[in-house]
Amino acid sequence: METKKFVLLDIDYITKNHIAVIRLFGKLIGEKEGSIIALDESFRPYIYVHPHDFDDCINELSELKLLKVEKLHKKDNGELKDFLKITLKHPQDIYKLKDKIRDLKSVEDIREYDVPFYRRYLIDKALFPMNIVEVQGKILNSTRSSPNTKCIFEIQSDPKNLESSLEELNMLSFNIEACNPKGMPMVKEDPIIMISFSSNQGFQKVFSTKKSLLDFTETFLNEKELIKKYVDTIQSEDPDIILGYNSDRFDFPYIKERAERLGVPLKLGVDGSSLKIRNNGRRNAAMIKGRIHIDLYSNMRRNLQLEHHTLKRVYKELFGEDKIEIPGHEVYTCWNNEGERLEKLFRYSLADVMAVTKIGEKMLPLSIELTRIVGQPLFDVARMGSGKQVEWYLIRKAFEYGNLAPNKFGRYLRDVVGGHVKEPVKGLHTDIVYFDFRSLYPSIIISKNISPDTLIEDDTEKCHITPEFGYKFRKTPQGFIPSVVGKLLENRIRVKSIMEESKDFSERQMLNFQQEALKRLTNTIYGLYNHSTFRWYSIECSEAITAWGRDFLKKTMEKSEKHGFKPIYADTDGFYAILDRNE
Repeated sequence: METKKFVLLDIDYITKNHIAVIRLFGKLIGEKEGSIIALDESFRPYIYVHPHDFDDCINELSELKLLKVEKLHKKDNGELKDFLKITLKHPQDIYKLKDKIRDLKSVEDIREYDVPFYRRYLIDKALFPMNIVEVQGKILNSTRSSPNTKCIFEIQSDPKNLESSLEELNMLSFNIEACNPKGMPMVKEDPIIMISFSSNQGFQKVFSTKKSLLDFTETFLNEKELIKKYVDTIQSEDPDIILGYNSDRFDFPYIKERAERLGVPLKLGVDGSSLKIRNNGRRNAAMIKGRIHIDLYSNMRRNLQLEHHTLKRVYKELFGEDKIEIPGHEVYTCWNNEGERLEKLFRYSLADVMAVTKIGEKMLPLSIELTRIVGQPLFDVARMGSGKQVEWYLIRKAFEYGNLAPNKFGRYLRDVVGGHVKEPVKGLHTDIVYFDFRSLYPSIIISKNISPDTLIEDDTEKCHITPEFGYKFRKTPQGFIPSVVGKLLENRIRVKSIMEESKDFSERQMLNFQQEALKRLTNTIYGLYNHSTFRWYSIECSEAITAWGRDFLKKTMEKSEKHGFKPIYADTDGFYAILDRNE
């Protein structure tokens, strides 16, 4: 058998002869091929059933077209229970049959039916996108000619997750320009006039339908030829990651509709597939098979606390520099002028796309580290809020621990009182000291074993009792959430320790992104207990955490006063104080 190693960039599945075939897209390590599409036909979708009666349930299930039914043990909310694992032929069968299975008289509940097939594969096979993966099998096809050299590979044994990749990924940023005399361009009326490119490999170009003497420009006869060049450039540059700024909502939808009107196929995928735009209700997500498209605009809105997230403002915040700027309403005027004003438009277009590349180089490493921890594709992780990132991390951990993930709760109970706040003492203060609890809420979760599976009603001495509410949490064994939070904190401490000892700048930088990613996940978990869409939703756990937090803060402030300090302001996990001169 042949062995291939590659950085796992993307994953999906296709249907071949009525069978779902997983496709792993990656960048090959140490070979000339460039990219790989590894196919796995062996994996099948499944769900869990919790029956009232096993024999009745098996009899009723036998009437449905199922591939396999097997009995097994799984932990569910701290209890070891018997379940039926139902394996189906195709992922679509889950959606066709889940309601029928749920409605059977012998079925109490169905579980994990809403885990997408490609995510199920990553979890079950212990694979982490952006890590190096090793596969064994046979080469079906290998194309070594330019522009898109790639290997089509059939996986014949379980793939192995190796380690984090230090391989530099090829990032290509793009930006389009269209103009309208009245302001915002209209896709049905206004052609694309310019397309700019910038990569972390040194490629910088502006393609346009107007001539320029600037050395970074190239002129095309019309919009159709311009879009063809856009496709050719992505194929020839063969990027692993494509970056845009508001590209989900503007650039990709715009170029897609213009290309359709002109009859230009947007075959941008590694497999030769066309650009697809997935609509997720309120927002679009532009997808290119085998290439990771990141819209840095939405990414910056999640990661930078700014009033406005224009490209100019974000660039200024990150690099302390201004870039060339042309207001949107002046683009039309510049385009319809010759000489200096038109040249400025070309420079502005290139400056925009170069700024996108710089922002991507600075900010994407954090998203990449989150991807390696959460274990879902970078395309998805970059579009998830921190709550969803945590949830998918917990679903993966639940599988590792032999737990079943709960179904979504779906209803909201009540608001939870937050941390203790002491209003600031008015006046000018000097010699201020700050008392701070390190990782207060995560530490409370661990020390008080706060988890839905440890919450009990029995009156027993072997439990932690919540101040104010009286909720009881078993002291042993350790609950699922405290166990996960504890591992996250341990890993962060370990990474920070290695970082402090390292003398290699690149290694220190990568380790810093790792510990920041671990910190973000750890600090998010406690707040999710009060989100009704969270699978591990628990109003009792949420109220217990904040109650203990208030209790610890108040008691610490009281102790500080006994040692001569006077608290002047407090909020959640720390307080400011001055030495009381009257003591």
